[in-house]
Amino acid sequence: MSEFSRHNITSLQYILINSGLQVSVFFLALPRILAENAGTDGWISLIIGWLITIAASLIVIKIMSKYPEGTLLDLLTKYGGKWVGRAAAVLLLLYLFYFGYSCLIRTALITKEWLLPQTSAYMIILLLLIPTYIVSTSGIRIIGRYAELVTLLSLWIPLIYLLPLKESHWLHLLPLAGEGWKPIGAGVPYSLYCFLGFVTTFILYPFLQNKRQASMAMTLSNTLTLLAHLFVTIVCYVYFSPEEIQFYNEPAINVLKIIEFKFIERIEVIFIAFYLLIFSLGWIPTLYLCSYCTNWLRGTKSERNHVRVLCLLLAVGSFFFIPSLHQNERMERFFLRAGILIEYIIPICLLMWIFLQNRLLQRKKV
Repeated sequence: MSEFSRHNITSLQYILINSGLQVSVFFLALPRILAENAGTDGWISLIIGWLITIAASLIVIKIMSKYPEGTLLDLLTKYGGKWVGRAAAVLLLLYLFYFGYSCLIRTALITKEWLLPQTSAYMIILLLLIPTYIVSTSGIRIIGRYAELVTLLSLWIPLIYLLPLKESHWLHLLPLAGEGWKPIGAGVPYSLYCFLGFVTTFILYPFLQNKRQASMAMTLSNTLTLLAHLFVTIVCYVYFSPEEIQFYNEPAINVLKIIEFKFIERIEVIFIAFYLLIFSLGWIPTLYLCSYCTNWLRGTKSERNHVRVLCLLLAVGSFFFIPSLHQNERMERFFLRAGILIEYIIPICLLMWIFLQNRLLQRKKV
């Protein structure tokens, strides 16, 4: 029995892990980012970004189908040699670590701003790393179950976002493409930002129980992400005016301030406290996958120890430096550029390279 069959995950767990990565912390500021670049037609940019992501993710699945018994690192080692595989492992490690670190820092800053203003961001990070360590050291199967649990506990959130629609103004969405397609095109790169994360398929693919369903699972995952972002973006667009929405850093939170219940005064505080579970899907899987990369590089089978080192590195590093909100936004802009390169452009180049390698092998046999 192979390593992957002992720790396999279902298609549903794969969908929820990937969607959790995409919906995590980036979801809060997306309506403002799209409004700044594409106006109230940003939701159209979101749909275009979804179509591009579907195509890119299917290319990733096509690449992995060439070597279903291993990860991308094993595939590149087979086709390009030991050092090509190692270079890919280092690149993927750095990218995933940056992904998880950005999510963790953003979560700590949001928690400090809305929930614990008197608590230092460093202390918040330490508190977040405790459950991170417990879940991520338990293996990918437990992470998949954790994603299922978080999704089940979060089903009430879309219902809360229906309440602001009582004071909505649907005319804010009109006219469609009123300024032409240029602003919509300008918003497409930022719409791709909320779909970043499907690159984890390069490692998760061999863990899938039913690899024949991989393409369908990836399509469903990206579609679930689209529906979540599209729903919240449209709610923010029809509630805030086109100019007003740009004044809020996290309009997805500010829109909840109008909701009042007799038994609770500030629903947005409860929302953020509960949404920390969804935030955690942005860094828990990535830390585990980082440990997989370091484990693969060393040729060992001690991912638990590697997770310990990564958590310790985050704790010690955060003690000396924690980015401000402005610095974190700059980090995210850099992450967007790196993400488009690694998740959209490199897979196309890889597929062409593998295709040429196979053609050369066939010619040599002839």
